[in-house]
Amino acid sequence: MRAARLSVLTFTAVAALTAVTGCTEKGSSGGSDRVIDVTATDSKCEVSKKAFPAGHVELAIENKGSKVTEVYVLFPDDRIVTERENIGPGTKQKVTAEVKAGDYTIACKPGMKGDGIRQEVKATGGSVAKRDPRLDSAVAAYRKYAQEQADATLPLAKTFAAAVKAGDLEAAKKAYAPSRIGWERTEPVAESFGDIDPKVDVRADGLEGGQKWTGWHRLEKSLWQDKKITAEDKTLADQLITDLTDWQNRVGKADITPTSMANGAKELLDEVATGKVTGEEERYSHTDLVDFKANVEGAEKSYALLKPVAQENDAALVTELDKQFAALNTLLDKYRADKSSYDFTSYDKVGDGDRKQLSDGVNALAEPLSKLAAAVVTKSS
Repeated sequence: MRAARLSVLTFTAVAALTAVTGCTEKGSSGGSDRVIDVTATDSKCEVSKKAFPAGHVELAIENKGSKVTEVYVLFPDDRIVTERENIGPGTKQKVTAEVKAGDYTIACKPGMKGDGIRQEVKATGGSVAKRDPRLDSAVAAYRKYAQEQADATLPLAKTFAAAVKAGDLEAAKKAYAPSRIGWERTEPVAESFGDIDPKVDVRADGLEGGQKWTGWHRLEKSLWQDKKITAEDKTLADQLITDLTDWQNRVGKADITPTSMANGAKELLDEVATGKVTGEEERYSHTDLVDFKANVEGAEKSYALLKPVAQENDAALVTELDKQFAALNTLLDKYRADKSSYDFTSYDKVGDGDRKQLSDGVNALAEPLSKLAAAVVTKSS
């Protein structure tokens, strides 16, 4: 679970958008400069105009293909502005919104899969914030990575939940750590998912007044400390899947920015140093090193995507970060026989001296990582 953040440097988005409404609609643009006709087929996404005035905008969508489709309006970083799903063949839909000036993408997804067929459009009028397109690409790539992690987590979590519901203690123990890897990889941006983190990843000492303890660690306690599965645990297993499904659905709308990626990676390493290296995170299962490795992978993914801009602005910092990530990964490899697996040494078997070495490795990385956000925004914001 992420520690509370005191402050986060924010990166100004191109635009903001209010809630949208939609209904079945037969009409089209009728010549209005605020209506964009979107014609979707199985192989095309045609728009009637590539530029339109900022403010009230309407998408008049017609699916002329043979597959159910969905249409998205996206920010340059792939954040979802608005969407309309389940548009059947031969049907029309209308989506309205208020948009500010800036660049957007309209994407049609025949079969409701993949990245979609895309058209770049622009809302004109007002002022447009200067953006570095490399940072937009970095955020889009990290969002895609986060979505992949969420999509991969659900089947593993369902295996874990099924074992709990079946009362199979050993099977549940075996499935526990693998079910958490995808979540731990996305923890650099965990706060962008709203209230999901305290629902699925809170420890007993992290509960706030009146908060019910749910999620992985509550079940971890039952499996390893209590050594029994209760009726309540089975209900909690279902709740975990509900909450993780909610997380999966939130990734596309999450407010992820270049600096939240950079700062989140640093703060996650701080959490590793204060909670995971000490053994507090997985205090019952002792699977801390699995979480630890997944956290480092998530932080390193953020860094790798931001690296081209950071390299230009602070080459010495990039050299140091490359060095420290490599050193920490090498150190973690000491605790697994197979570098392609997540079968790590149980953390209760890692002595104080080795824990100190791990802590030093984390701190050596966290210090230069704290400078990444500044390197990202320098000369590029």
